[in-house]
Amino acid sequence: MKTSTLQLAQYLFLFTAAILVVFGVGSFMRINENPNQVVLYAIYALLMFGDAAFMLICAFLLQRKKKQIYWFAVIVLALNIVLTIFDQFGFIDLLFLLLNLITLVVLFIARKEFNPA
Repeated sequence: MKTSTLQLAQYLFLFTAAILVVFGVGSFMRINENPNQVVLYAIYALLMFGDAAFMLICAFLLQRKKKQIYWFAVIVLALNIVLTIFDQFGFIDLLFLLLNLITLVVLFIARKEFNPA
């Protein structure tokens, strides 16, 4: 069974959303370690959950093959890439950046399914 590039993009969006949910839960769990930064960890967690929600929206709506959904997905990925670069950059950030970049490349490859000539 062959997987299309569109399905691959959907799977990558779902995988990224799952990672963001795990990191969001991890941020909530860190609140007990450092009670002084409760607000900071809560904001990080909520931002990760919000990003995961946008990723899920992209994953489930991409199959409709509408141009607006395609560009929304591109914007979400581009924001993830840019915001990752301007944060404290570590190994996990590099992996997250590469995952978003790979998803963006797969989405660009599948663009003909959204813009038939």
